[in-house]
Amino acid sequence: MSISAPETTEHVTIFAAEWCPFCKKLRERLDRTETPYEVVDVDADGMDEVNAWIESVNGGNRIVPTVLYSDGTHATNPEASAVRAKLRELTGEA
Repeated sequence: MSISAPETTEHVTIFAAEWCPFCKKLRERLDRTETPYEVVDVDADGMDEVNAWIESVNGGNRIVPTVLYSDGTHATNPEASAVRAKLRELTGEA
């Protein structure tokens, strides 16, 4: 059974948890370059479907950060430079 990606209105959505050092590092590095993104706390109430999607794209594991892009692609624990490059691709900026 295929699980649909969560709805998002942003080019970059980071599914993260407060306790995750990799999530914190990614957000700090994106913030330094003022890269826009939305963050979704996977530990918040009502995140069962989101967590099911995260597991479905990560071999059954709930790995954060998992990043969803507006074109429907995703990345698991990406480097900030990769997120910035994908954002430039999505927005058509040089």
